[in-house]
Amino acid sequence: MMERMRMDAALLVLFLGHLVTALEVPLDLPQPPTITHQSPKDYIIDPREDIVIHCDAKGKPHPSFSWTRNGTHLDIDEDPNVTFRPRSGTLVVDITRERVENYEGVYQCTARNKHGTAVSNNIVVRQPRSPLWSKEKIKPIVVQEGVSLVLPCRPPAGLPPPVIFWMDNNFERVPQSMRVSQSLNGDLYFSNVRREDSRNDYICYARFPYTQTIQQKQPITVRVLNLDAINETLAAFYNDTDLFSEAPADERKPTFFIPSDSQTSKMVLKGQVLQMECIAEGLPTPEISWTKVSGDFPAKRTFFLHHKKTLRIVNVSESDAGDYRCTAINQLGSVHHTIHVTVKAAPYWISSPPRNLVLAPGESGVLTCRASGIPKPAIRWAMNGLAIENSPTDVSRKVEDDTIIFTDVQIGASAVYQCNISNEYGYLLSNAFVNVLSEPPRVLTPANKVYQVIKNHQALLDCSSFGSPIPKITWFKDSRSSTLDGDPYILHDNGTLEIRIAQDRNSGKYTCAARNMLGIDENHVYLEVKEPTRILRQPEYKVVQRGRSVVFECKVKHDPSLIPTMTWLKDDGELPDDERLVVDSDSLTITDVTENDAGVYTCIMNTTLDHDSASAELTVVEGTPAPAVVYERPDPPTDLELTDQKKRSVQLTWTPGDEHNSPIQKFLIQYEDSLHHRGHWHNLTEVPGTKTTAHLKLSPFVHYTFRVLALNAVGLSRPSFPSRLYKTDASAPDENPADVRGLGTEHNNLVISWKPLSGLQSNGPGLHYKVMWRQKRPGSEWTSVTVANNSKFVVSGTPTFVPYELKVQAANEHGDGPEPAVALGYSGEDLPIGAPENVQPVVLNSTLAEVHWDPVPPHLIRGYLKGYKVYYWKKHSLHKHNPEHMEKDILTLSGNHSHAMLPGLHPFSLYSFNVRVYNGKGEGPQSPDQQFKTPEGVPGPPTSLVVNNPNQDSLTLEWSPPHNRNGHITGYTLKYQPVNNSNELGPVEVLALPANETSVTLPNLKYSTRYKFYLNAKTFTGEGPAITQEAITTTDEARPASPFTNISSSVGEDGALISWEYWGPEKNIYVEYIVNDSEGEEEWQKEHVNGSQNVKLKGLKVGLSYRVRVVVKGHQDQPLHSSEELLVTVPAVASRQVDIATQGWFIGLMCAIALLILILLIICFIQRNKGGKYPVKEKEDAHTDPEFQPMKDDDCAFGEYSDNEDHKPLKGSRTPSNGTVKRDDSDDSLVDYGEGGDGQFNEDGSFIGQYSGKSVSRDTAEGHESSEAPSPITAINSLNSFV
Repeated sequence: MMERMRMDAALLVLFLGHLVTALEVPLDLPQPPTITHQSPKDYIIDPREDIVIHCDAKGKPHPSFSWTRNGTHLDIDEDPNVTFRPRSGTLVVDITRERVENYEGVYQCTARNKHGTAVSNNIVVRQPRSPLWSKEKIKPIVVQEGVSLVLPCRPPAGLPPPVIFWMDNNFERVPQSMRVSQSLNGDLYFSNVRREDSRNDYICYARFPYTQTIQQKQPITVRVLNLDAINETLAAFYNDTDLFSEAPADERKPTFFIPSDSQTSKMVLKGQVLQMECIAEGLPTPEISWTKVSGDFPAKRTFFLHHKKTLRIVNVSESDAGDYRCTAINQLGSVHHTIHVTVKAAPYWISSPPRNLVLAPGESGVLTCRASGIPKPAIRWAMNGLAIENSPTDVSRKVEDDTIIFTDVQIGASAVYQCNISNEYGYLLSNAFVNVLSEPPRVLTPANKVYQVIKNHQALLDCSSFGSPIPKITWFKDSRSSTLDGDPYILHDNGTLEIRIAQDRNSGKYTCAARNMLGIDENHVYLEVKEPTRILRQPEYKVVQRGRSVVFECKVKHDPSLIPTMTWLKDDGELPDDERLVVDSDSLTITDVTENDAGVYTCIMNTTLDHDSASAELTVVEGTPAPAVVYERPDPPTDLELTDQKKRSVQLTWTPGDEHNSPIQKFLIQYEDSLHHRGHWHNLTEVPGTKTTAHLKLSPFVHYTFRVLALNAVGLSRPSFPSRLYKTDASAPDENPADVRGLGTEHNNLVISWKPLSGLQSNGPGLHYKVMWRQKRPGSEWTSVTVANNSKFVVSGTPTFVPYELKVQAANEHGDGPEPAVALGYSGEDLPIGAPENVQPVVLNSTLAEVHWDPVPPHLIRGYLKGYKVYYWKKHSLHKHNPEHMEKDILTLSGNHSHAMLPGLHPFSLYSFNVRVYNGKGEGPQSPDQQFKTPEGVPGPPTSLVVNNPNQDSLTLEWSPPHNRNGHITGYTLKYQPVNNSNELGPVEVLALPANETSVTLPNLKYSTRYKFYLNAKTFTGEGPAITQEAITTTDEARPASPFTNISSSVGEDGALISWEYWGPEKNIYVEYIVNDSEGEEEWQKEHVNGSQNVKLKGLKVGLSYRVRVVVKGHQDQPLHSSEELLVTVPAVASRQVDIATQGWFIGLMCAIALLILILLIICFIQRNKGGKYPVKEKEDAHTDPEFQPMKDDDCAFGEYSDNEDHKPLKGSRTPSNGTVKRDDSDDSLVDYGEGGDGQFNEDGSFIGQYSGKSVSRDTAEGHESSEAPSPITAINSLNSFV
């Protein structure tokens, strides 16, 4: 029995613990630290930037931070390179002066305040590494066609490991297939090689992601040969090359490259990615397949990659353990391999980490640290960073494995608890505080929040709160007559109020109250239920002939308070950008229809809360569409019958009409009230297209007539014939008028108004209203009156602006409506009779003053307080030169205020002001006028600044004093500086001038220079704004009057180049030109110049002369200066050119050259037939090797090498079938004839090095071929030319 009681108590404590975890403690309340952000456990930094190790925490008071590095306290003050971020524990390490390696290690952050201590994970900080590839000489690989091959990559080990890929010299990836694939370790495997695999640029690349570097291995050359064509000469020649597979490569059954054994094992951690690969060799190429021996693959987590050679399972779970078998098969057999997979797991949370616990004094709670792992992890608790067994004893705390139970906690027991769960594969560390607080409730949801939902949709009203003990949440609506805890309301544990299907009656003001033993807090929110957006007239299916127009209609109804947006789509995409498509407010028009316009058009009406859409198809035909399949709107329903007739309901049945090849989607039922709204049809309800019966809810005292419409994909049918008349009996009203208000139009009346009921709402004849009112004061009695055919009633003789309680009840001949709600109103207003008192001015500066007053008591306002008005005006300036100023300014303040700022005042002036209160009726009496003076301010700019008497080296400036002196003028400051042609300003000269001067002459200025002047006045307060002016000193006599000099021109094939020198200040320069001797009405052509001093005029007509000038223009496009005119002539092109091909001397010369070439060819042919010798021939004979004989002169080619199809060998040489030349000792004597050691032969066997001088060296890079005949040595070194 006792054991059962303890178990029940533990469950209760656990429930309470989970309940309080939903609370978030506001930051203005005392609380232990909570770490909000920290760097990852394995933190690889960017070596190019400062090291930033994050550690942010919150708490009250704000926590302090400290760090350990490799288990030792890190003293930030001793290392100038390490700093804290403000109000944060984040470390920033400046690595510009230190090596990054010095700051690698294991870091841990501690955040503490007086309520507890939180610790971060162990953060392992390492820098990325991308070591260089080791240098190696890779020999060419020659293999027989059909054998298997592995190209090793073996990249350097980096941190993190690099991404491997194979490419060629053109940076294109090596194609991979079922036969050729890259393994997970980066090696490239060939199940069997083919002749097309021969290449000299197999390059393995390694990309290191953190350092953004890519390194490459030396290129590997692979030659695939047919060994039947290679004799023993090849073996002797390739004495430094690896040869593979000397035996013939026959077809063979598969064997595995990877894995090599028949069975292997693999361990993977839960949540990680499992990758297994099987790569096989064989001929023909084997195919790979996978099976799981002990079950099926997880469908959504399994992927087969690299032509099924790699099996990848993501987010591994315990169920993925077992045996996996890969099979390689070809026509000659198969081979299997089994991989035994074991799944281990680093610790992981079963539900969630322990959460912060907030308890009131005397309450109980529980911290749970529930996690799992494979193998099972160990759990260690700590308090404020110390092992819990070393922490002070607390009788209210009991540790039971993964749970700490707190009972009857008291103030001062707050602390941060650490839960560390670890096994050999990792660890979890979580902080959770216990905070003992005694706090009254507070609602955290913003006040007066407005929620908007669409009718018949879900509404969620938030009421987030905090308190200790946990507050209880209750909701009220409008009058707070009862709590909202039943249908249609659902109250959630977090305080949220849910209305599953919101209706119009659910709109209104809602109040949520949070209550505990220490107090109560309330918050008001508002719910607005909006009408849904509906498309009333949908676009219809159209069949249109090409070239005609089509219109899609889309008429929409939406809530008037929501802003709609209409969008049209074509085939679910945007409309084409075509002017033939015109979008109006409720239609889409397509003119001149083409075949490309065919498709599905959709109109979408969007609001901020919902949307509606409808689609229609457009078919474009050449002629009249074939009537094979016609889609039309359905025929109207027929045979309407009314059955099961009751006072407030009836059942309607009907027979559907013809569907016209488009199924009926739904039926729309409408009604007409011939008693109240004859001739108007209203939608009543909708039913699915599969039903032909509807149960209709009715209202009293209505003469109903029903009709039905059918809807299919094309559109709505015509309405059915109306049903017979059905009358419902009258009854008392079900509702009262809405929007009851009370306002006064005069100071002694009260106008009560309301929204009248409609005829459908009246429920019977004789509708009238009982209007009731009374003053809102104890003991006041209700007064009532009956009103018919009206929606307002005036109560006369009321006191001024007195609150009244109001009620309006609907009634008819059959009885009264429900008890009405009480509304509040006020009788009429009158002008205020009180003025603000204790009015005081405070001058803040020369242009701003503040006015204070005591607010007028409410009983003297006699109405709704609208605000206050401050009347103020400038009486006169304190300066003798300024006149009187009596224009009044009014500052209006809305609401209840007791002070105001008067901005924009004039300095050094005397002001008067008064204050008045105003209500809805008007202003009250003014307060007594008061005065204040504004101090001196800075003066305004001088009224004028004129530059007179310009000379070569002086200018005279004259000015007028400021219009607004704002005080006593104490002097002037003149600044001036030169301005060059690029509008760059030179050094500034400053000149102080006395207050009584209004002109000054500036001597010693530079001639022909633009100057900019700034003049401002001063008072005792300071300098005012400046007035500016510019002027130019006159030029000296040596300079020309025009700013243009050295004007020149040059005419070329592409135009005339006009050049000049310009020394003026203006930048708006044009080159103008006109045909010489042109008529007077022809205008000058303009070419604008952009900052240069030359321009090329193009498009000039040949054979004409042009007058050209350079013009500078001012701001109003008025010419300021013009250069002298220049005459430019464009020469004419000769109309007839001599054709050299028709000249006699040229024809004779060509004939003589052709005859000479023919004679040389005849002599060459005779010499060859006679076998004559020439110097090179003699040298060949003197050094002839018995193994080498000249080639036969079967083909006579002139200085060109010919390689015939048979690859004829040199005469007398031993040549393999593939054309390879055997190397022997005679090579050295042959090379002696060439100066470069790379001698070559003509087709007749003669050595051509004698004629070519120094031979052109061949490119030593492999893979480049030459069109010249190779020497024996070159042929041996370039055996790849035979492949």
